[in-house]
Amino acid sequence: MNAVSKAKVAMYWAGSCGGCDISLLEIGPHLLELVAAADVVFWPCAADFKYHHVASYPDGYIDLCLFNGSVRNSEQERMARLLRQKSKTLVAYGACAISGGIPALANLATPEELFARSYTDCPSVDNPGGVLPRTETESLVGELEIPHFYPQVLRLSDIVEVDYLIPGCPPQATRVWEVCQAFLGGALPARAHEQLAGCTDKSVCDECTLEKRLVKISGFRRHHEAIPEPGWCLLEQGFVCLGAATRSGCGALCTKVNMPCRGCYGPSGEARDQGAAFIGALGSLLNAELEARAGELIDQIVDPAGTFYRFTMSDGDLKGHR
Repeated sequence: MNAVSKAKVAMYWAGSCGGCDISLLEIGPHLLELVAAADVVFWPCAADFKYHHVASYPDGYIDLCLFNGSVRNSEQERMARLLRQKSKTLVAYGACAISGGIPALANLATPEELFARSYTDCPSVDNPGGVLPRTETESLVGELEIPHFYPQVLRLSDIVEVDYLIPGCPPQATRVWEVCQAFLGGALPARAHEQLAGCTDKSVCDECTLEKRLVKISGFRRHHEAIPEPGWCLLEQGFVCLGAATRSGCGALCTKVNMPCRGCYGPSGEARDQGAAFIGALGSLLNAELEARAGELIDQIVDPAGTFYRFTMSDGDLKGHR
């Protein structure tokens, strides 16, 4: 891209924590290279853009849009459709946009249960009238409206066609800059249809340097219950580590500091359901000859759904509450 014809980039934050917005800033000095080659035409977190600015752009005006966050309400769906219309290349950026992320664990409950927990049953909430949010409310200044709350957390690809997926919670800065370089250099073509970028075909286990002693798991422990032995595979020590079922790209950062992989980069290899893939792998690693003993070991895992589908509930076969 030359100075006369600079690329136009955008970033939007939907149902997520905001870490993905920060991860773009983590490319550090490369930000100067990015802004030299591209104009930011929409990034509400960083500048005072309004939705009507995007609506006024011609279709396909935005060259690259990084959409982070899941879709949980009508406002987020409206923006997903608008940004798809205005963007040549739309990227699902981060675990929430790709597979629901941690917000999608709420799919295990109904909206009614979630509202009750947040507005009436929560110990820190004083709401004797049991008032719940309403999409439309009359006020002294007229009718106020908030977005409609959807029954489940959705992926961006459930709403619109997505060109690229950049996984991670959040994506690692080195990988983000690699993708930015590919885009600015013309090596990231538009409309690739859900092609992965910013990751590799390997698993986290392939990049992990901890020793595999090929011993069976004799029991499970949570990380606050024991200190792992340095240099030894965490899963073999009984700490639930999803590295075997998670695609690489992060550089195995968690296991390098003796923390188990939580699975934020999504399923590795050809696996479609990350949780099912890990459960299948786990079955061959238990030190149990009898089914009853295997059941005892599995019962030691606290919150299996939240552990095996921490980032991929909207993407897996389980999906959540039906």
